[in-house]
Amino acid sequence: MRIGVPKEIKDNEYRVGLTPSSAVELVRRGHKVVVERGAGLGAGLADLQYESAGATLVDGPDAIFKTAELIVKVKEPQPSERAKLRAGQALLAYLHLAPDLAQTRDLQKCGAHCIAYETVTSPEGGLPLLTPMSEVAGRLAPQVGAHCLERQAGGRGVLLAGVPGVPAAEVVILGGGVVGAHAATIALGMGANVIVADRDPEALRRLALRFGNSVRTIFSTYAAIAELAKRADLLIGAVLVAGAETPKVISRDMLATMKPGSVIVDVAIDQGGCCESSRPTTHSNPTYFVDGVMHYCVTNMPGAVPRTSTFALNNATLPFVHAIADKGWRNALRDDVHLRAGLAISDGRITAAPVAKAHGLALTPVETALGL
Repeated sequence: MRIGVPKEIKDNEYRVGLTPSSAVELVRRGHKVVVERGAGLGAGLADLQYESAGATLVDGPDAIFKTAELIVKVKEPQPSERAKLRAGQALLAYLHLAPDLAQTRDLQKCGAHCIAYETVTSPEGGLPLLTPMSEVAGRLAPQVGAHCLERQAGGRGVLLAGVPGVPAAEVVILGGGVVGAHAATIALGMGANVIVADRDPEALRRLALRFGNSVRTIFSTYAAIAELAKRADLLIGAVLVAGAETPKVISRDMLATMKPGSVIVDVAIDQGGCCESSRPTTHSNPTYFVDGVMHYCVTNMPGAVPRTSTFALNNATLPFVHAIADKGWRNALRDDVHLRAGLAISDGRITAAPVAKAHGLALTPVETALGL
């Protein structure tokens, strides 16, 4: 199979879909890997490394989109890339379609078979291709929040750890899944007082077993979140409903009660964000204020640490890329119910129920699309 790896063009996105070591694995299996020149430079991966791996380098994305049978990306295709996708191609990337009607419509029109990393499942019930980036984003969130709380950045001027005689900052994490647990790990390590809220009692039990009394846990209700919002110096949104638009758990009314100069880091922004006041931002313009509260809503947070993120992503995605390359996308999905869960759009038909529901569009069951 001919596998194409274009350079990411989203704002300050330096991750790359395949590392040179991943390219070696695919070339050794008899596949042709074509990489856009400079695609890996932001992650410290030189063109020479790809050439040594047996990949072919090309200038610009056009040759890749015209000839590749499988496109391996990181972030969702941008409008100019969506215009280059063609019928019959397979696309592997984070798509986050539920809050993005424009992208959904474009991917329907192009006729490609679009597999979303974020909804591929595992036998254990997890999301193996979302997990590594959730781990990175979770660990970044307190670090980013700590910087935003500095006065010169526009925040309250609060040090997460405090000092003897001065209390540590209150960090409230909404969601006790992968992002929330990793955010709690780093926030604790930075010396903050940490509270995690979740609606799943089992998630709260897991956090209690992991952190003991170091992290306070609370069952998430509207009233509980309203009180936590008032206390927070830093609020981290880590809410996830797989494949669906994120519920808005922080209302504008709650926002008005938060401390002036407090910070919201909405890690859930890829799926629409968990605050009514959240809107997507970029690494080049990451923050804005609403009612005196700073919002950090960068949609590709792991892109800030592209080398770590690229290797973590490739560790998870490579077996699935192997399967698609070896068998073809259709047979790979027929053979693997977990990879099948990632199919979002195929030949113009929406096959992901949360995406169809979010946009009020017709759903084609994935089994029908695959002829099962």
